[in-house]
Amino acid sequence: MYNSIRPGQVWLDTEGKRIQAHGGSIMAVGDTYYWYGENKERTIPGSGIWHWGVRLYSSKDLYNWKDEGLICPPSEDPDNPLHPSQCMDRPHILFCKKTGLFVMWMKIMGKDGIQFQTVATARDIHGPFEIIKTFRPLGMSCGDFDLVIEPTDQKAYYIFERVHSELIVADLTEDYTDVTGYYSTHFPRTSPPYVREAPAYFRRGRMHYLFTSGTTGSFPNPSEVAMSWSYHGPWKLLGDPHPDDAEHTSYRSQITSVFKVPGKKDLYIALADRWLTDLPEQLPDIGDAFDRLFNEARKDDPGENPQEMFRRLSSQNTSLADYVWLPVRFDGDMAYLDWKDEWRIEDYE
Repeated sequence: MYNSIRPGQVWLDTEGKRIQAHGGSIMAVGDTYYWYGENKERTIPGSGIWHWGVRLYSSKDLYNWKDEGLICPPSEDPDNPLHPSQCMDRPHILFCKKTGLFVMWMKIMGKDGIQFQTVATARDIHGPFEIIKTFRPLGMSCGDFDLVIEPTDQKAYYIFERVHSELIVADLTEDYTDVTGYYSTHFPRTSPPYVREAPAYFRRGRMHYLFTSGTTGSFPNPSEVAMSWSYHGPWKLLGDPHPDDAEHTSYRSQITSVFKVPGKKDLYIALADRWLTDLPEQLPDIGDAFDRLFNEARKDDPGENPQEMFRRLSSQNTSLADYVWLPVRFDGDMAYLDWKDEWRIEDYE
């Protein structure tokens, strides 16, 4: 039994197995918390397996999690978006009051490198979720994303990386299964690693926030936090939310979502994945490596290609990925994530 959250340490479910809910989110239904995400238990280097479906866990205290099984199992059909070789990432679920359905969106990067969305629905959070469509929203190649519902009118929004160029905020249809066609563009960047991905939205009062990461695959990089008075911006960059992070690697993790704890006055938990758990204690200069990889002015630099360096530093075994959950601290408009070896929900009002 756990009675605290210990960022970066191995987290086991109530059966003593590693929790597999990566790129995930938490949803509260009644008095129960549900944590869901990518099941990476078979994603071992050389296996050809990227995922093994979407797994669901339940908890009453946010510490101890019961395995509820696969709510979106892998498919044996190699052309199905949920075949284990297809790169399924970051499932997000909304409950649509209008239809009474749970709606799950999943980012898929197919074998041809094209990125698209698959949408599935279910009558119950436990599934089974059935795929209803696969498409490219707004005709765009769509990367990491988040979904959010405006509580006052139940209008929903889809926030995603237009691959390797900018972030898009798009309005969803009333049933949450498609986009309306109305959208806005934000944070244009010329190329990776500076393009923003992994948007994680949350709202505090009237203020809207986004955490985002750079684009370096499974290798960690500096995060940014931005704020706005509306979903469609304009968004103002505030800086890196990790004040104690001398390595500029977001505490060697990537934020996936932010959960506002019901009943707590001001407790927001940033959920992050530590995808690579075998990185050396001392890392090379990340900024210098980025420059060598992506700055055209240094394309003839004789140093080791950072892509090769990143691969050399880790076995890339994401089946052993851990979690870094931290409470958000606010100082004026700024949102910070201070490192804590251990912390408790009960310590917050």
